[in-house]
Amino acid sequence: MRSLLASIAFCTRIPISAAFTAEEVGRAARWFPLVGALLGLVSIVLSRLLVPVMPPMIVAVLILLAEVFLTGALHYDGLADTADGLGGGKSPEDCLRIMRDHAIGSYGAVGLILLVALKLTTISTLISRNVYSPFLVLAPTIGRWSVVLLSRYVPYARPSEAVSRHVRTAEVAWATVFCGAVTVGLASWRGAISWAGVAVAASLFGYLCRRKIGGVTGDTLGTTEQLSESIVLLLGVAMR
Repeated sequence: MRSLLASIAFCTRIPISAAFTAEEVGRAARWFPLVGALLGLVSIVLSRLLVPVMPPMIVAVLILLAEVFLTGALHYDGLADTADGLGGGKSPEDCLRIMRDHAIGSYGAVGLILLVALKLTTISTLISRNVYSPFLVLAPTIGRWSVVLLSRYVPYARPSEAVSRHVRTAEVAWATVFCGAVTVGLASWRGAISWAGVAVAASLFGYLCRRKIGGVTGDTLGTTEQLSESIVLLLGVAMR
């Protein structure tokens, strides 16, 4: 139970009255896809309440608003910092320095705008086609699985204590089993294709991070999660 609470505390802004070490959070990575699935269930409940009375685009906006509220926009912030760092940095040190800066530059702003636009349009399209339920769960579930994958198999770029240093093969195995069950159970072959697409994209992004800055950081892992969600939603539209 403590491990699950650690994953909820790390992945969301839901108040948990306990403190966790980096090692405990790393071991709790096995539950990240479960937390994603729970966030997806919130999106489904919200959509079921709103779809009968509101246009798809407004429902999509409110779904993203709920996501931001529950997660504290954690991964959005990571994407903006990563876009600024990888886009504007000339060396690994320069990239990492820019990513530490809390100010959002032009790369980060454009990246956020494009990401939000993509998620809004794909979610609203799935709603308009009445095929949104499985993909609203798959996107955050597979997205957080991709974070576990890169945390384990791509080194951490900064010489400091990091949660990813404590993610073991066992955590990847647990996360993969749960993610696979949800993915195939909810969307059959469409889910499997979405999962495979994320696996390829996350691996390529992990390779890019290793080449550019020597590995992953919290920001690039957040970026991986958001890119993975977007891929699932895009493939959901394409396959429906």
